[in-house]
Amino acid sequence: MSKNLKKVAVIGPNADNALTILGNYNGKPSQLITALQGIKAKLGPQTEVIYKAATDFIGSPDVTPDFSHLVDSVKDADAIIYVGGISPQLEGEEMRIKKAGFAGGDRTSILLPEVQTQLLKALHSTGKPVVFVMMTGSAISVPWEAEHIPAILNAWYGGQDAGTAIADVIFGDYNPAGRLPVTFYKSDSDLPEFTNYSMDNRTYRYFKGEPLYGFGYGLSYSSFKYDNLVIPQAIHAGKSTTVSVTVTNTSKTDGEEVSELYLSHLGLNIKAPIRALKGFERTFIKAGESKVLHFELTPTDLSLTQADGGIKELKGKIMISVGGSQPDAQTAKDKKTVGKVVSLI
Repeated sequence: MSKNLKKVAVIGPNADNALTILGNYNGKPSQLITALQGIKAKLGPQTEVIYKAATDFIGSPDVTPDFSHLVDSVKDADAIIYVGGISPQLEGEEMRIKKAGFAGGDRTSILLPEVQTQLLKALHSTGKPVVFVMMTGSAISVPWEAEHIPAILNAWYGGQDAGTAIADVIFGDYNPAGRLPVTFYKSDSDLPEFTNYSMDNRTYRYFKGEPLYGFGYGLSYSSFKYDNLVIPQAIHAGKSTTVSVTVTNTSKTDGEEVSELYLSHLGLNIKAPIRALKGFERTFIKAGESKVLHFELTPTDLSLTQADGGIKELKGKIMISVGGSQPDAQTAKDKKTVGKVVSLI
């Protein structure tokens, strides 16, 4: 986003919330910079920055919110930055919390609280550019936002200087390259019951559906292409093997890329992960530049855990994929991942 703006509206319950950015199990920093403070410092006095919390995290289940006055107050803004999500005051360990979507520090729903989606719909109706900065310590389902809000920044609980980091990313002074360490599902129905401890259909390793944002997903201001995947056609059990791939920055912006290597065992008649991350590299690549990356797969990487807890290499076909996210049809089509089937002999 350009810094040459006359007026910016910063909205939301986490916009100026010093408690949320610290998470929990935290110390007490001498200085805290919230999103609002970071944005004001980044834009300087030439830009008018207006702030309204507009709602709390959850709202009232018995009251339909009226955001018409808020919409009127921000419709002349050049851009709207909504800072929402949830808070360590709602999720944590053994907490005395009983509210819609939350119980005792646990989440009873992964959806973004409805009042916040309603507020984002109201802000979106202005026709102004809307950025959604989401703070959370766990995965949140945001299906409407994913479809309608063009820019979503997952800031987690960013720590004492969170506001500076958020402003750096929004206004282009830092090119992000983070990747999700958990799966963001589309809805509560994607998950088994809370009391079900089976791994079936859980995490990126066993989930058979289509996630909202998968484990390992993340965007930056650069774009990258993968090609020239080199793997021996046959890998010998008990020996390590090297995988190489060429990564090209196809954009006009220097940036870092996190390249991820996934492995899938094919055609086995035993329970095995659909895919498993076996290596990753974070690499700075200049605009237009190509780099060759190398990954080493050890016998342990090629093994599967057995029922008795031991690990064993099982001979057969293996799919090895390398890219900027998990392999799927879309990322393969866009050259964001490349893969090859090889034999373990």
